[in-house]
Amino acid sequence: MRFRRALLLAGLACLTLAGCEAAGGPATARKAPVPVRPAAAGPPLVMFLGDSYTVGERGALPENTYASATARLLGWQVVVGGRGGTGFVATGLRGQTFGAMFESQLGWRPAPDLLVVSGGHNDARYPAARAGAGARELLGRAGQRWPGTRQVLIGPLWGNERPSAAVLAVRDALRGVAGELRVPFVDPIAERWITGDHRDGTGNARRYIKPDGVHPTVPGHRYLASRLAQDLRRLGLAHPLRTR
Repeated sequence: MRFRRALLLAGLACLTLAGCEAAGGPATARKAPVPVRPAAAGPPLVMFLGDSYTVGERGALPENTYASATARLLGWQVVVGGRGGTGFVATGLRGQTFGAMFESQLGWRPAPDLLVVSGGHNDARYPAARAGAGARELLGRAGQRWPGTRQVLIGPLWGNERPSAAVLAVRDALRGVAGELRVPFVDPIAERWITGDHRDGTGNARRYIKPDGVHPTVPGHRYLASRLAQDLRRLGLAHPLRTR
């Protein structure tokens, strides 16, 4: 009897120890869960700032511009700011540069994933250095306001393949600022987005530029959007995500 009781007690002791081993061993060996980065809440939010190429000239529908068309191609939410006749120095009819319009139209909004600034076309009548200084100030201010927002600078869009020396000087100044600030630079002139001239019926300008020789047609805006989307894919910015 005493022998059976001793065996029973020994068995209970073994079960108890085994239970402790089973409960404690694997738990101490198990790694802590690795946090999983949550998926983006929705499509990227992208803001554009530009002149009449970006917002549309008088009578043009905003939804037909290359900015809106790019957003449709890449699945973005988009906010388009700017005004015709403006630039980094040029103030247009309402006396506002890109810097002023950034503050009044965009800068007070929640931070986007990407800011696209497109201009220089209207700055050709000013010293190129002033356009460069305006771009530097604007991009720097936007970077301070929205530290995690990606930026892209697009050089002058031109309605034919023969831009003036003044336009090329502005383009070069903007490209220099982009390099200085490490902001990706898209160069429609160097990439020959527009070829020929509508006025003499040559190149793709026949279809993509209006008779004024300056502004894109609706198919022209769609074409510009396809070229910009191609560049953004190459830069890894087709689906931008703001760092937080």
